[in-house]
Amino acid sequence: MNIYFSGSISGGRDDVGLYQRIVAFLEHEGHDVISGEVANPGIQHEGESLDPNAIFERDLGWIRNVSQAGGLLVAEVSRPSLGVGYEIAAARYQFAMPAICLWRPAHTRRCSAMISGDTQIRLIEYDDHSEEWMLEQLAEAIDATPRADHRN
Repeated sequence: MNIYFSGSISGGRDDVGLYQRIVAFLEHEGHDVISGEVANPGIQHEGESLDPNAIFERDLGWIRNVSQAGGLLVAEVSRPSLGVGYEIAAARYQFAMPAICLWRPAHTRRCSAMISGDTQIRLIEYDDHSEEWMLEQLAEAIDATPRADHRN
């Protein structure tokens, strides 16, 4: 399965280790994961060195390619990020991709209503002490996700 993984860069880099573990888990499960710079520990909260238009074009291209391969989006949404929200919306409504979001309540007052209110997004709530459980739930959610036969 092709997966686009999204997480905060500009919204904070405290979770880069978590992002790396999620990506490694997905790859170990046999998935092809596009994670861009989100799992790169060298990228700081100031963002990448590319200009914003290049980042926009590159990331939407990756989402388009994953969609064309019948893939899905996985996003860790515990650290609020406008970019992550944009990617989720693009994946869901521009490319009709299934989406799974991971959220830890201890890191935000509440999950965005735009995420938790979208009944087509699978939301997995977990805490910092249940990462292994979350990964098991993620694997089950991926297995249960209907594969889009949508080619953009």
